[in-house]
Amino acid sequence: MKPIIKPFLPPLEEYNKYLEGIWEGNWLTNMGPLSGKLEEGLKLLLKVDRLLFVTSGTVALQMAIKALDLKGEIITTPYSFMATASSIVWVGCKPVFVEIDKHSLNIDPSQIEAAITPETTGILATHIYGNPCDVEAIEAVAKKNNLKVIYDGAHAFGVEINGKSVFEYGDISICSLHATKYNHAVEGGLVITKDGNLLKKLAYIRNFGFNGNDAFDGLRINGKNSELHAAMGLANLKWIDRIFEKRKLLTETYDKQLRNFGGVKPVWNTNASLNYAFYPLVFDTEQLMHKCILKLEKNEIHTKRYFYPSLASSLPYLEPQGLKVTDSICKRIICLPLYYDLSVEEVELISGLLLEAQNSQMDMSGVCSLDFY
Repeated sequence: MKPIIKPFLPPLEEYNKYLEGIWEGNWLTNMGPLSGKLEEGLKLLLKVDRLLFVTSGTVALQMAIKALDLKGEIITTPYSFMATASSIVWVGCKPVFVEIDKHSLNIDPSQIEAAITPETTGILATHIYGNPCDVEAIEAVAKKNNLKVIYDGAHAFGVEINGKSVFEYGDISICSLHATKYNHAVEGGLVITKDGNLLKKLAYIRNFGFNGNDAFDGLRINGKNSELHAAMGLANLKWIDRIFEKRKLLTETYDKQLRNFGGVKPVWNTNASLNYAFYPLVFDTEQLMHKCILKLEKNEIHTKRYFYPSLASSLPYLEPQGLKVTDSICKRIICLPLYYDLSVEEVELISGLLLEAQNSQMDMSGVCSLDFY
């Protein structure tokens, strides 16, 4: 059985070296030496000055909203993992969904201004699949309307835009270090900001608000991560270049094999680097997509409908909302297997099965359109 994602694991002996140090020092949590070392390593790798290692990307989002004191309505994307929207609701705000761009699949900046009301305090946009949003357009809208901007960069590890880290944009950015991500700490997240005062506030939020031994800086939470997770993060950092190169090779193999396939990848931001975090395909028709899924499943190959259904129409704690472009994309997109242990030959096999399914579809219908929307 070929999974959609297989977490990368470093050689056990490399991880064990970190564990031996943890056992010797008997420091398991509360921002120990490995957590600090991981933060410094990530700042260097990602080319950012201010970064905190926290328990998850979801907690990072909640911390970001609280640190910016956002209230009322937050404009966001309906096309993302549920944590993007649930974090807004969890901290007592209301998500306001606007359409996505049908090419990039990111939030459509041209739709944001019309959704702004006197209750709007912020924008929370996702760099979907690691593909950067139109950050300049979003910044222009935010400045004009005095709004704060948070970027959900859960997928965007290592991506640069205009020659600098994608995490340098907005008031606060977050990243996920969950095991499904190509750089992970088993569980974990990052919260990044250029603002030193914001970083200080986020650090208080992460640690109950402790301000010394017997004073507290307001109502805060426990967002700290453990030394065991930091150890995995550090062990994986040594492999990050090899992981990147392998995923690049696999992606380029898919691209070559599927150049005549009846589906397209989202259009990547032309000013940004790629990190090869996912391999999404938007199919011409829902019928072809289901036919391909069935073909792959019969050959014990898993795919994933990242992200289906739309957040605007599926969350039980929100009123359902239909969005034409988003709903159309959600019905016709899957991600193909992509991970370090996958071989080029397996990618060629997966691609061949997709082409067989397409040819069968064409034999039945006599046509296979490439209309994107």
